[in-house]
Amino acid sequence: MTLLEVFGSSQRLKILRELTHRPMYVSELTEAVGMDGKTASHHLSVLEDAELLEHYHQGNRKYYRLVRSVQFEASPPPERSFVLQANERSPENPSD
Repeated sequence: MTLLEVFGSSQRLKILRELTHRPMYVSELTEAVGMDGKTASHHLSVLEDAELLEHYHQGNRKYYRLVRSVQFEASPPPERSFVLQANERSPENPSD
């Protein structure tokens, strides 16, 4: 799946927006974005496959965190340019 396809989902964008603030555990994240666990699990899997997220366990909770930063740029006519760039990001280092 290309990055454009990954970002074609408003639900995945909501997840990414929440995770820009801090790592979150699954039930906390599902509540924040307003989706059920099965749907969130699917979208988290897609985002992990795209190497944008990673998960770790702390106690009995599964946390997700961003591992890449993404930049969107779009320009209206006459430039008609669109740039989507993903870069490696230094993840925070909680106790793994």
